Amino acid sequence: MNENIEWWRGAAIYQIYPRSFMDANNDGTGDLRGIIQRFDHLINLGIDAIWISPFFKSPMKDFGYDVSDYRAIDPLFGDMHDFDELIALAHSNNIKIIIDQVPSHSSDEHPWFLESRESRDNPKSDWYVWADAKPDGSPPSNWLSVFGGSAWEWEPRRSQYYLHNFLDSQPDLNFHNPRVREAILDYMEFWLKKGVDGFRLDAIIFCFHDPELRDNPAKQSNDNFMGSRMQSPYAMQEYKYQHTQPENISFMQEIRALLNRYPGTVSLGEIGTDDSISVMAEYTKGQNRLHMAYSFDLLGENASVAHIREVVETSEDKMRDGWPCYALSNHDVMRVVSRWGAKANGHVLAAAKAFNVLLGTLRGSFCVYQGEELGLPEADIKFEELQDPYGMTFWPIFKGRDGCRTPIPWQATASNAGFSDAKPWLPVPIEHQTIAVDVQEKNTSSVLNAHKEFLAWRKNNPVILYGDIEFIDVSNHIIAYQRKNSESELVVYINLTPEEQQIEIDNNKSLKVSNDFGAIEASFSNNVITFSPYSCFIAYLV
Repeated sequence: MNENIEWWRGAAIYQIYPRSFMDANNDGTGDLRGIIQRFDHLINLGIDAIWISPFFKSPMKDFGYDVSDYRAIDPLFGDMHDFDELIALAHSNNIKIIIDQVPSHSSDEHPWFLESRESRDNPKSDWYVWADAKPDGSPPSNWLSVFGGSAWEWEPRRSQYYLHNFLDSQPDLNFHNPRVREAILDYMEFWLKKGVDGFRLDAIIFCFHDPELRDNPAKQSNDNFMGSRMQSPYAMQEYKYQHTQPENISFMQEIRALLNRYPGTVSLGEIGTDDSISVMAEYTKGQNRLHMAYSFDLLGENASVAHIREVVETSEDKMRDGWPCYALSNHDVMRVVSRWGAKANGHVLAAAKAFNVLLGTLRGSFCVYQGEELGLPEADIKFEELQDPYGMTFWPIFKGRDGCRTPIPWQATASNAGFSDAKPWLPVPIEHQTIAVDVQEKNTSSVLNAHKEFLAWRKNNPVILYGDIEFIDVSNHIIAYQRKNSESELVVYINLTPEEQQIEIDNNKSLKVSNDFGAIEASFSNNVITFSPYSCFIAYLV
């Protein structure tokens, strides 16, 4: 990698959901030592960084995204010695460590909240968002929780409501209070001193709220991703006052100023709102805000060529100062091979390869969620097996996030697929065992080996890492684009359908085929590319 370019530009980031990666102490839940135990898998993948979802002390009502101590590791995941060892192991293998930070809210078991709720005049009384009831006793505003119902919860100790944008056990911190911002930055610096290389900032748009608590207006359309996927009334409001407030920019600048004191560290913001790309552009503008951001625009059900192209071209147009990061799956959404229809049409493995190539050939950095390197489909979790409160609330219209959070299958014939000797916190589906890591390692044409080969090829191609992108008009079924820098040009064609496709191309330059990394390759003859289902064609222009 060019030493003059920041490591995170064009980086392949692997997201680890620690509960489900590997269980080293056989209690049924994955842990930090499990990551250490399976670190060879990460090395062999050829990734640049790992992003670890929360492992902080927590009552686990939202599985770690409800933090009760920002500086402590929950015993479920291990201890600080385990984390120190993991940091050292990663750095010795030139792999960066990014950790989740959850600044907008805490657990209701956090000492700050326990003190704040006791009275209206204690030292932490204004560390959370408190408000009086309306004269009729109803909540202060019409704001709704992402997880269902009002975003306000009554607290009898204060005879006031407190704000929670998610579960009622996740009260929102009051970022209008400078002491809160100082405290949040202080705990972030704690982890920087431990040696982390950056932060993924969860729900970062929710830090500030409208201090006047004005009602959100009704929404004119029902296309809000976070709400419409489970038919929630959350989709019925325009979130003009509840989040994405102008004051958030100043907090982004404070985060960047902190990170600038630790050279080589990076910030990655999660942006989940309407017109996310405009917000991403605003939050990454210039050199004094976030380094990168990603949105939910490619984490929905729309897998059309037109939609993907629109997302990327809009990002390119609006994020002229910032750097995009893309993801096709994560711990909050259905796995991509199921969400984009490949499981239903019977082409899971071919599609998994194609989607990984798509993600890794766009301009920007990208996050691969654990299991995507295996082509895991969404697990079908029975209601009695559910752990996610989100799914319990909206079942059966929305079944929650457990289906994408099941344990990684390491060994096809081992108990619980080698994840744990104990009963796992979520079941391991039989269909996942058949495509376990040990099976795929022995199969030269597997999704896993194709992904390894692709990442190795990508790492040696600066035009893919940093080059410009320009889309090519082909058809409604083939996504096509050119990647170009001062030294080389290449073209990428990917069939995103389960049907065979054929296109004729007219190039002024000769094509040197470069698709030699295990993905299903389209055939090329006499300027005609013939695509099998979910196949790829990549070639240099020479």
